[in-house]
Amino acid sequence: MSIAVIYGSSMGNTESAANMIAQKLGISDVLNIADINAEKINSYDKLICGTSTWGSGDFQDDWDGFDFSALNLSGKTVAVFGMGDSESYSDTYCSAMGKLAQALKAAGANLVGAVSTGGYTFEASDAVEGDKFVGLALDNDNHEDLTESRIEAWLEQIKPSFS
Repeated sequence: MSIAVIYGSSMGNTESAANMIAQKLGISDVLNIADINAEKINSYDKLICGTSTWGSGDFQDDWDGFDFSALNLSGKTVAVFGMGDSESYSDTYCSAMGKLAQALKAAGANLVGAVSTGGYTFEASDAVEGDKFVGLALDNDNHEDLTESRIEAWLEQIKPSFS
């Protein structure tokens, strides 16, 4: 079984989270979306994908330029995580994670790893379905002290799907 952590990062926070996730799960394939294509992603059995949110809920630039139409993730397990700024962009917090989740679901992915919105302070997000984020929401701008513990709790939740 092959597993990859794939991220898009402009300032390094999403890349750091991707590396932490991979290290804690013992995954060696940590890939920048800027350096790969859909064929490479399709070659993996399971994926953990991350993006930061920019502007008013926009994708990180490298995800924004990615051609999702060539993805075939039918039957594959996928978890998503996102970086956002819950104070300065409280009305679009981690919205790009929601867009990423939708694009991956449209490609056939079986999404796992929804996280309760409890304990988070924000106004709105395209990454929320019901009372949960579609994946792990992180905020290194305002709550960097919570990043590692949130990653660890999320990994405990998704580990059964990735073993």
